[in-house]
Amino acid sequence: MKNFEYHNPTRLVFGKGQIAKLAGLVPAGAKIMVTFGGGSVRRNGVYDQVAQALEGRDYVEFWGIEPNPSVETVREAVALGREYGVDFLLAVGGGSVLDGTKLIASALAMPGIDPWEIVLSGQARAAIPYASVMTLPATGSEMNNGAVISRRETREKYPFYSRYPEFSILDPEVTYTLPPEQIANGVTDVYAHILEQYMTVPGQSRLMDRWAEGMLMELVELAPKIRANPHDYDVMADFMLVAAMALNDMIRMGVTEDWSTHMIGHELTALHGIAHGASLAIVFPATLRVLRDQKRGKLLQYAERVWHITEGGEDARIDEAIARTEAFFRSLGQKTRLAEAGIGDETIEVIAERFNKAGVAYGEGRNVTGDVARQILQAAK
Repeated sequence: MKNFEYHNPTRLVFGKGQIAKLAGLVPAGAKIMVTFGGGSVRRNGVYDQVAQALEGRDYVEFWGIEPNPSVETVREAVALGREYGVDFLLAVGGGSVLDGTKLIASALAMPGIDPWEIVLSGQARAAIPYASVMTLPATGSEMNNGAVISRRETREKYPFYSRYPEFSILDPEVTYTLPPEQIANGVTDVYAHILEQYMTVPGQSRLMDRWAEGMLMELVELAPKIRANPHDYDVMADFMLVAAMALNDMIRMGVTEDWSTHMIGHELTALHGIAHGASLAIVFPATLRVLRDQKRGKLLQYAERVWHITEGGEDARIDEAIARTEAFFRSLGQKTRLAEAGIGDETIEVIAERFNKAGVAYGEGRNVTGDVARQILQAAK
């Protein structure tokens, strides 16, 4: 196991009726901006709960943070925040709203610097405090310091890092009205988050492996239960908690990580507007096919422990594990091939050229260059 430091300062407030605790969690005297996406929080009752909890407080609302939040929208929110003198942000919605809010928080603390410069730097040196009320289990943004921001005018999408949320409220009851497509993308995103931290080098940490494998098996078990009854509180509570635990730094302690699938997926989203989870369903099985020799030991462990594949030769077990992973994504209703999404060779070349031009090399072996990304995308056709 590698050396590491672990510190997650986010306070997780979990369960039904917990939105009412906002009144005591948001600092007294704060000048608040509440950020939203579209109108779903009005339809599912979350908006009314937040408004009631903040009654009498000094706050302004900003609406319109889109899926795959754009720096163009963030700039509008920053202008409003500066005009109003905001010193605390509250994101109400899914991971995209929270990711956009993380950049707003950083830009408000760094006057004179364009938000896109902050994204390109990769790390914000300051940010005002912010928190969240989450409505969609997926990104895990509620318990980490990362965010991913798009730029519409150049069709780019990059991650950056800032401070952690002060607190995040997760009420499983607010997930009951989520459309099946959002649930599918959420399950896919969470599964991919776990794989990015697990599917690397074997023998680094027995504990991290077991935690990750337990989460993967839980998602496989939960998916059909969610489809059967998305109003089952205990099922949705497990899903919401797995989403948070999958990317709160817990299962990456002392181990090597990958993230090449995410970086390729971000390009598909930036170029074609594909939902983040949907992009991962296409890329991840192809990543496993192309890098199977590099990931051989972990693929065999994954085959046995997650999918209970114990018979046949090693190559056959690896083939079956990859096939079952792809089948799991398809069982959620996801496309798993570029052709199904109408994406061809032109896009593959654009992504390969972008990677090569930037000189990047992703993955646990630092070998996923533009040329390897091309191989992965060709394998996803």
